Amino acid sequence: MALVALLGETLQTAGSREKGAVLETRTLAGEGRYVGIYFSALGCPPCRRFTPKLVQFYNEFKKTEKGESLEIVLVSGDPDQESFDEHFAEMPWLAIPFTEPQKRLDLCDKYEVLGIPVLVIVDANSAELVTDRGRDGVTADPTGQNFPWT
Repeated sequence: MALVALLGETLQTAGSREKGAVLETRTLAGEGRYVGIYFSALGCPPCRRFTPKLVQFYNEFKKTEKGESLEIVLVSGDPDQESFDEHFAEMPWLAIPFTEPQKRLDLCDKYEVLGIPVLVIVDANSAELVTDRGRDGVTADPTGQNFPWT
């Protein structure tokens, strides 16, 4: 499955911070579903400004008719587990585990992430890029009326 190849077999869940709390990536797939891949880090001032906006968007979007069509996955640029944990604690979505640095680097390379924050939207079935301008989408369309911002 393309999404598993892209993100790995399992993702760390936000609801439970215990070690080993994971979700199987394959469960995110489905027709008309999308995954937002969010590149961010705790010590990044632009990330500190954008993350609360993304959290608000996500929480409100999840309440809408289209809400089940989106899941977000954090790709952390944090330097250590403690920073990752503090940063991820602010988020209601999933994450590439901090213990998988190569997967995080591979995703940065694939989407040519040179600065953060970046929000990439991919099709959950094919893992094909929908837009690499998800941050602009959240900012310009905070209700998600035009999501997935193709």
